[in-house]
Amino acid sequence: MKMVGSESPNDSSPQLAKKYGITKPISLAGPAEADRHRNMELDKFLIDSGLYESKEEAERRKEVLDRIDQIVKGWVKQLTRQRGYTDQMVEDANAVIFTFGSYRLGVHGPGADIDTLCVGPSYVNRDEDFFVVLHNILAEMEEVTELQPVPDAHVPVMKFKFLGISIDLLYASISLLVVPEDLDISDGSVLYNVDEQTVRSLNGCRVADQILKLVPNVEHFRMTLRCLKFWAKMRGVYSNVTGFLGGVNWALLVARVCQLYPNAIPSMLVSRFFRVYTQWRWPNPVMLCSIEENELGFSVWHPRKNPRDRLHHMPIITPAYPCMNSSYNVSGSTLRVMVEQFHHGHRICEDIELNKAQWSALFEPYLFFEAYKNYLQVDVIASDADDMLAWKGWVESRFRQLTLKIERDTDGMLQCHPCPNEYVDMSKPCSHCAFFMGLQRKEGVRGQEGQQFDIRGTVDEFRQEINMYMFWKPGMDIFVSHVRRKQLPAFVFPDGYKRSRVSRHISQQAEKTCVDVVGCQSAFKERRPKRKNDPAMMDAEPSNPNKRVSIRLGCLATGDVDINSEVRSCGKQLGSEEEGVKQNHVHNGETVVDDSVSRAEQTFVSNKLPEVKNEVLAVEKPSPMELLASYELPNAVTGEAYQIGLNGDKVGVAFM
Repeated sequence: MKMVGSESPNDSSPQLAKKYGITKPISLAGPAEADRHRNMELDKFLIDSGLYESKEEAERRKEVLDRIDQIVKGWVKQLTRQRGYTDQMVEDANAVIFTFGSYRLGVHGPGADIDTLCVGPSYVNRDEDFFVVLHNILAEMEEVTELQPVPDAHVPVMKFKFLGISIDLLYASISLLVVPEDLDISDGSVLYNVDEQTVRSLNGCRVADQILKLVPNVEHFRMTLRCLKFWAKMRGVYSNVTGFLGGVNWALLVARVCQLYPNAIPSMLVSRFFRVYTQWRWPNPVMLCSIEENELGFSVWHPRKNPRDRLHHMPIITPAYPCMNSSYNVSGSTLRVMVEQFHHGHRICEDIELNKAQWSALFEPYLFFEAYKNYLQVDVIASDADDMLAWKGWVESRFRQLTLKIERDTDGMLQCHPCPNEYVDMSKPCSHCAFFMGLQRKEGVRGQEGQQFDIRGTVDEFRQEINMYMFWKPGMDIFVSHVRRKQLPAFVFPDGYKRSRVSRHISQQAEKTCVDVVGCQSAFKERRPKRKNDPAMMDAEPSNPNKRVSIRLGCLATGDVDINSEVRSCGKQLGSEEEGVKQNHVHNGETVVDDSVSRAEQTFVSNKLPEVKNEVLAVEKPSPMELLASYELPNAVTGEAYQIGLNGDKVGVAFM
């Protein structure tokens, strides 16, 4: 079983004779005494923050992986016997467990899940054998809890807990009748005669192994990555599903910085990380090695050949064939948020190097609920915990689409900041969680007086897609509503109540760009009768619908709107005044709100809101660094080739 995340494919000492990456390094300088001192302080901070697991937990993880390895081996032998193969074939039948992700890279922390891949023979398939037979075997085991198959995911996965440890299990059927115990998964031959889902499943392990081979110093890479992952979580930009970056994305970004500064130690690499990515000219891609073509014919990331690749906002390319963009989920809005956070981290690191700040300042939590005046709140409810697990996962997987739809329907003028965390209201009688999204008008752009952003249809379209869930059960429901900052529910705050606002940095801009939005609630209006009349569903509705009102809006420049106290009918319109952005509701042209229903209506006058900006300071574009890459890519519009890197002058899209 290939599972150990601690061994390294190369020595931890610097190897200057070997070239790492597609360009020359920026600097070969090693650490000064001050850098070593800061490195010791950083290491102590990470230990004190509890980022390393205990020896007991590490041993328990190995025991769990050994147990899963035994289970899948028995599962394959059982299927081989049932299909009438010879006794020798049954004896030789085998499956192998590999690990990838943070565990394989050696940067997992306490309580982290383990990404695992089961590689099986050609006659054991994914759809029936893995998601049905193996699923049933696991479902009958007392050690297994929270079993959740996700067969329709981009990378099909089975999620569960084994003795309390979270496992994400993938499956790949390769073109061999017998899978050897010492299978080399980095060999390209494993990709022969497999489908694209299998390629994606295999590439998690192949990419992790390649990353460890492509960095100059594995131990320095690991400490730096552990630090940056912790930073990303504290600053609210760690979530692939929400449109930010996940573990492999951060690993690739850190690995590239390690290549550019091969002799730097982690305290230096953290600082250089922010220096590099505050100046990176997106959408120039981040690559650890050249993109490999292969006779197997799988599609690789290539914007010259694939027009869709030109639309990617933040390409971070995987180093194993077939090379893909690992950050395709990033949108214009989430890229903006991450760039702001890179600038914020860069300023803190400059202060640390000048002895004006401690490492703890870098990891201060981002105050999401103090950063905006207006939020969308998506409440997810279900009858019990098991239904909630599946229903919540489905809604969360589609939450990113709401960001993309709002960007599309407002031509990027309305910016979204999805929060990757979920929040639970324990006072509800049913299972509940909520997701939030900050809203603001695009900074630096003055709109016409009375300009409206009617996004009611956008929310309706989002609700329709959520309602298409094939495993829907009575009691599963969703409500989308607008809340102002002062109306945020108490359960989003750590102490259960709203604390007084603390002073914070305000973006230094001439333009007023806060959003004033008129409140609303959106629920599934177009519900099949059996759902609408289901008692479990009605019990799950908000207990005080008059407080969480849904609204019906016209595009009113005056700010006067009709508020509808009926929970089931809503729209949300986002309007803006010259000095600020006004809050409204969302609408897409495919769904029409029925205005003929009689309502008890009242008038609400929307006043101007004070200016709201993000927490981080707006900074001037830094002077460009030297050109880091010579790889040519086409202009997204003209097709003209241009060079990528920090100093690329010709880019298809600019976000800096």
